[in-house]
Amino acid sequence: MNFEYFISLRLRSGKGPSFSRPIIRVSIAGIALGLAVMLISLAILQGFQKQVQDKVAGFGAHIQITGFSSNNSYEPSPVSLDDINESSLKEIEGVTHIQPFGLKAGIIKTDDQIHGVVLKGVNRDYNWLFFSDKLTAGALPEIGDSLPSNEVLISGKVAKMLGLKTGDDLRMYFIIDNSTRGRKFTISGIYETGLGEFDETYVFGDIGHIRKLNDWDNQTVSGVEIYIDSFDDLNKIAETVYHTIGYNLNSQTIKQLYPQIFDWIEIQDVNVIIILILMALVSGITMISTLLILILERTRDIGILKALGSSNGSIRKIFIYASVYITGYGLLWGNIIALGLILLQSKTEIIPLPEESYFVSHVPVFIGLTDVLLINLATIFVCTAMMLLPSLVVKYISPVTALRYD
Repeated sequence: MNFEYFISLRLRSGKGPSFSRPIIRVSIAGIALGLAVMLISLAILQGFQKQVQDKVAGFGAHIQITGFSSNNSYEPSPVSLDDINESSLKEIEGVTHIQPFGLKAGIIKTDDQIHGVVLKGVNRDYNWLFFSDKLTAGALPEIGDSLPSNEVLISGKVAKMLGLKTGDDLRMYFIIDNSTRGRKFTISGIYETGLGEFDETYVFGDIGHIRKLNDWDNQTVSGVEIYIDSFDDLNKIAETVYHTIGYNLNSQTIKQLYPQIFDWIEIQDVNVIIILILMALVSGITMISTLLILILERTRDIGILKALGSSNGSIRKIFIYASVYITGYGLLWGNIIALGLILLQSKTEIIPLPEESYFVSHVPVFIGLTDVLLINLATIFVCTAMMLLPSLVVKYISPVTALRYD
């Protein structure tokens, strides 16, 4: 039998009057609360990052290829699909989809309102998966191969601003060579993403209209968008894409296209790191206090064990075993609380957010098993490391003095 473990079981059994019993409960609650805060904070950060990344990528894909002189313009310089080696790009590991697009700035005019937008022209190969989940009314435009479709997709913000609905006619005007040219479209659907800057700007339609307005042939586009399977590989794939395309082309990631959004997300990383460090320290300090109280309360027992021949190391193990039990019990409840709340929020979206400020309508949560294990292991390490210092008090307790202690 493990002597130290057996004594630690008796120590934490709590039989009889004990001053430390409520302290142990407070310690368990403190560790559980600290772990729950760490897990929930990380889940919110990762969920928020994933939601925003997916939304921004839904508008502009993960990587864009345009002409070198575009300078992030709403009307980039045209490029030819013949110059973009699509077959080589498709062979890059991690690339899942490639699609051309065209951009043309214009003005929507109604009887009493005008609003500047950008018509984003796409072909039948466009990936509508993102917008199919964001539709609030109507249907996605039907884009064909021959004649340009007159159907367009607009945002709920634009529709509300201009008093439009699905099925209505939409008149857009474009400036071409110092003259105004108009086009009549039909609103097939209305979407809502929560990204105010994008929702107010983009209208989606057939790229054939942009080619006709600009007198482009069927191989001319504003650029090409590339989707990848893992956002973590974005920089690596972007570098490969850059070295694959021609010298007259440029590739940019969504982080480079929209730095203000991703810089804001990175600030949240710092906040969560601070929370994780503080909560880990709080859990460790809680264990120091609890262990000191256990040792002081059991001073007489320590004296008896020393008088019977127990070594300082053996007695220290007794209290460390008891502390590990307290830590483990706190971690158990912390995981139950945190994962339960995370699951509840992911299923019910019970906690809302102002979408115009945070780009999402509810608190998003996402956490992987690896993250849960790492945070639990880090908490165990911090608590165990901080137990060693107060356990050294055992060394300075004299058997004679301890047996007189009441």
